[in-house]
Parts: sequence; C-alpha cells; structure tokens
Amino acid sequence: MFIVNRPHPTTQLIRIPLSHLSTYFTPSHTEKPQQEEQPTQYSIELENSITNRPYWTRKIHELCTRHRNVDEALRLLDLLRLRGYLPDSLNLSSVIHALCDARRFDEAHHRFLLSIVSLCVPDQRTCNVLIARLLDSKTPYATLQCIRSLFRVKPEFVPSVVNYNRLINQFCAISRPDEAHRLVFDMNKRGHFPNTVTFTTLIGGFCRVGEVGAAYKVFAEMREREVVPNSLTYSALVCGVFSKRDVQRGMELMCKLWETMKAGEESVNNAAFSNLIDCLCREGFFSDVFRIAEDMPQGKSVNGEFAYGQMIDSLCRVGRSHGASRIVYLMRKKGLKPGLASYNNIVHGLSKEGGCMRAYQLLEEGIDFGYSPSEYTYKVLVESLCQELDLDKARKVLHVMLTKEGVDRTRIYNIYLRALCLINNPTELLNVLVFMLETNVQPDVITLNTVINGFCKMGRTEEALRVLNDMMMGKFCAPDAVTFTSIISCLLNVGRSQEALNLLFQVMPEKGFSPSVVTYNAVLRGLFKLKEAEEAMKVFDIMPISGVAADSTTYAIIIEGLCESDIIDEAKKFWDNVIWPSGIHDDYVYAAILKGLCCSDNFEEARHFLYELVDSGVIPNIVNYNILIDNACKRGLKKEAYQIVGEMRKNGLAPDAVTWRILDKLHGSVRKQFCLDDSTLRSEEVP
Repeated sequence: MFIVNRPHPTTQLIRIPLSHLSTYFTPSHTEKPQQEEQPTQYSIELENSITNRPYWTRKIHELCTRHRNVDEALRLLDLLRLRGYLPDSLNLSSVIHALCDARRFDEAHHRFLLSIVSLCVPDQRTCNVLIARLLDSKTPYATLQCIRSLFRVKPEFVPSVVNYNRLINQFCAISRPDEAHRLVFDMNKRGHFPNTVTFTTLIGGFCRVGEVGAAYKVFAEMREREVVPNSLTYSALVCGVFSKRDVQRGMELMCKLWETMKAGEESVNNAAFSNLIDCLCREGFFSDVFRIAEDMPQGKSVNGEFAYGQMIDSLCRVGRSHGASRIVYLMRKKGLKPGLASYNNIVHGLSKEGGCMRAYQLLEEGIDFGYSPSEYTYKVLVESLCQELDLDKARKVLHVMLTKEGVDRTRIYNIYLRALCLINNPTELLNVLVFMLETNVQPDVITLNTVINGFCKMGRTEEALRVLNDMMMGKFCAPDAVTFTSIISCLLNVGRSQEALNLLFQVMPEKGFSPSVVTYNAVLRGLFKLKEAEEAMKVFDIMPISGVAADSTTYAIIIEGLCESDIIDEAKKFWDNVIWPSGIHDDYVYAAILKGLCCSDNFEEARHFLYELVDSGVIPNIVNYNILIDNACKRGLKKEAYQIVGEMRKNGLAPDAVTWRILDKLHGSVRKQFCLDDSTLRSEEVP
C-alpha cells in the first residue's frame, strides 16, 4: 500500500517568530542596518541650515538623475522631514521621474497621490508633465485616479489635450471605450475641444470591441463638431466594418479612404495604409490585398516600397507566405526591390509551411540584390530541404551561408549536420566532416556530438564508436559528457548493455568525466527497456555512492520501468521507502505510478492513491486525472469516471479537450452497445 498520508514537505507550515514579522512589511531598500547608517552619512550636511532649500533640492535631484538612486533620495527626504523640511514640487518632480525611470509606476502613482493629499501640488505645467510620465505605466485607472484627485484639490487644473488623448487611447487598448468616451465629455466641460486624434482613437476603440454602431455615432459626432476626419479615421472605421463582414459598406469607405489620402500627411497615410492591410489580412480578405497590390489605388499618397513591404509583412504575419511571394513578383515587375527583412520573412515562412522549393527559388533570386538568409532562416530552410531529400539544394544553401561575411563557419556546418540527422544518410554525414577538414574548418565538440548522435539515430553504432575512438585518440577534440551519454544510449538501444556499463563505470572515470544525473537517467531508461530491471536498480544504488543525486526524472523512469517489468510491488515499495521521503516528485512521477496501477488492473488502488496525494497537499495536474478517467472509461465505469471529474473540479482544475474526448468515447461505446443490444432484440422478435 502506498504511504502518502504524511504531510508533503512543500506544504508544511513555516512558523516565523513575531520579532521577524516586521521585515516582511518593510521594503528591502529601508532595512534597519541601512537606516542606522544614514544619520552618519548626512550628519555633516544636516548641520547646515534646513532652510537652505536650493542645496537640498539640488542634492535630491542629483541622487535621482546622476546617481540613479531614488531610494537614497527618499531616505534623505525622510531625514529632512524629521527636521522640519517641507518637500516642494521640485522634489516631487525629481522623485516621480526617477521612479518612472526605474519602472516603479505603482510607487510613483502612490507618491503623487500622497503629495496631492498633503497639498503639495505643483503648477499646471509640472502636473501635466508628471501625468505624462505616469501615463507611461499604461495603467489608465491609476492615472485617472491621480487626475481626479488633482481636480478636487486644484479645480482650475486642466490636463493637456495630449494627455487626454493618451488616456483615451489606453482605455480603448484595454477594451473600455465607454470610459474613454466619458473622458471626451470631461474635456468639453473643462474647455478643451476634442481633435481628430481623439475621435479616431475612440472610433478604433469601439470597432475593436465590435461596437461598430457606436463607432458610427462617434463619427457623426465628429462631423457635427466640424472636426475633419483624416485617412487614419477612415481606416479605423473600415476595420470595424470588415470585422462585421459588411463588405459593400467596407468598399465604399475604402473609396473615401483613398480620396482622403490625397490631401493627407505622409506619416498619417502610412499608418492608415498599414492599419487597412493588417485588417484585410487578419479578416481573410486576401483577394482585396492582391487587388490593391496590382492597382495601387492610393497612388503616390503612400510610398510604393513601403506599401508593398507592409503587404508582405501582414501576409507573413497570418501565415500566407505564398501570397507574400506573389507580392514580391509584382514588385520586381515594377522595378522595385523588396526589403531584405521582409524578404527573409517570406523565405522563413515558406520553409516552415512546407514550401521549401519556392523558398529556395526566392533565395536564388534574392542573391542578385544582396539577400542572404539569417542563421535561423537558414536552419529552417536546410532542414526542410533535407526532409524533402533534396540534398543538392541543401548543399547550395550551405555554400551560400559559408560565403557570407562574418559568420561562424563551424556553426554553419553544425546546423547543416543537425539537418542531415533528420534523414538516414550516414555517408553524407562523413562527407561533410571530411569536407570541413579539407577546407580548414576545425570541427568542435558540438560538431562531433552531432555526427555521433546522427549515427546513433540511424542505428550505425560502429560508426559512432569509431568517431568516439578517434576523439579519444586525439585525432579530433576531446569528447565531453554529452558524447559519452549519446554513445551509451546508442549501445543500450541495440542491446549492448555490458559495453554501455563499461563506458559508464570505467572509460568515463579514466578520461576524467563524472557521469551526471542525465547520463544515469539514460542508462536506467535503456536497461529497463531491455527488461534488465535488476541491473537498473544496481545502477541506481551506485548513484549516491558516486555523488549523483537522483531527480524526479530518475524516479519517473524507475517507477515506469518497474511497472512495465510487472513488478508493481517493487514500485510501491520504492515509492514508500525512497521517493516520498525524498520529497522529490512531480506530476511525471505520479503519472508513472497511476499508469502502472491502471495497467495492472488496480484501478481502485490508483484512484485512492490520487485522492491521498490531494489529501497530503499535493496538487496533481490534469494529465493525472485524465489517466484515471481514461482507465475508468475503458472499463465502462461511467459513474466512477464522473466522480473523478467532480474531484478534479473541487481541486480547481477544469476538464480540458482530452477529458471531454475520453468521456465522449465512453458515451460512444455505450451508444454502440445499446444499438447492438437493440438490433439483437429485434432479430429475436422476427419469427
């Protein structure tokens, strides 16, 4: 029987002496030892008159700006207050700026509110500057609270239009356009007139949450106030209309957008065009994007290369790299060159989406105007070509990267070798290694480990051992622990356990390597697969003698191996005597135990084990519950399956897609059985 009724080590209560509780409520920057040192630090300076405000203002400002030490500035302010010094708006401004620079926005908001309550309120210009800094936090509710506090203490204060617009934008960004709209009424009440930016932001905010009708009302309000909409306004409205699939109205607004662009500023037109193309790609209107690319209805209002680049980026962002390559074709036909970054996005996307042949074609075409793939794109492309078994093209891509200036040639070869490991071609692996030596590129340990790993995956154990032997003989660089781990795993996979153990216990120590827990885990996994459970447990007993501590992966391997070896009683004892007392166990260990119990027809014991884990303070993940539910469904135990679902919900876990799929199979088998029984009854009724 599993023992899990002892308190879990991670859930034991930690008792803290009352004398130490104060440290939990005191910030680390105001610890007692530092506070005791401060009077001596400023003792000489504090002997000066406390009324020397310029001196102290400069001192606080220097601490906040030059020294970037806002905590020291706050401690100095506390000392000055004890001697009757009253901080002014300059001190507040220095502290708020320093806190915002340190990204401590919550504290900055709090300090600003405290200064308002204490009637230390700066002038209107300084207040607007500080609000602008607080808006950098992108927490509009906290900033609005500061502004409302200012209204109560200083009724004549009016935030600037820029601050109002930023606050409106932040409320729209968190999908609260109604709050943003109320700020427009507040602007009117305080004598500010909303401008084009204000209404455009509001329209975009309402469209973002799907309230296109409200967006149209704001647009009408904009016209009533004689505020002229710009191209960005129309693009925001177009996005909302297309999101509702109102294509006809969207096309009408797009025509107005092109007309408005003719008189618009370049920066605004660029933003509007980007917004429109992003929306069309996001909503799936790709044919309209290609029509715009061919007709260019915006004319010269938007730079051609910028427009095409935006189309490429937007199409790649939604996984339409083939469509983006079509845009490149249109560009080249018009004599324009795509940006290298955009071009690389296309090649990368095509390589990931199974279009490596088209990606290779674009690579060859791009060489003419100076394109070469980034290292990551090269990795994805060469792996895709190897998986397509087109080694000729893969070699050409390798050559392109080797001729690129400033690259680590060994690393480029390593990426290519790793790609070759995906296919069964040991000859090519050796050819590349020889070619590296012929071109004076020295293989490093990563290169040789990659080659050995490739041979091991292909089942070429002798070739892998030959490379290891050459490394130990000094023909290449010396092997490392990863090299030995790969070889040991390879030997175990082909059943050569004695050779693997010889490497582990004799060769590695002779070469000065101490096996890590990763190496031991590989040995244990291999031995259990060979059904050598007794040998595996001997290896486990040697681990602490060798100074290697087992981890949760070790325990999961052992539990799974013992269960698969049909010695479930040994697995139970191992849990009781070793794993639970160690306190080193995770969801993988629990899953191994549950699977073992379920496979050995011990469903009830598995269920009690999971419940006892929960009672002991452990919170198993949903995978563990799904193992039990699946076993209950396979046994036709519908009631027990739903009881486990109920227990899962009690412990704060919601059923996932796997859970529902398992339960659906249960109902499917019940329906199938019902249909079979019904057909049998009807056949018996036939005379």
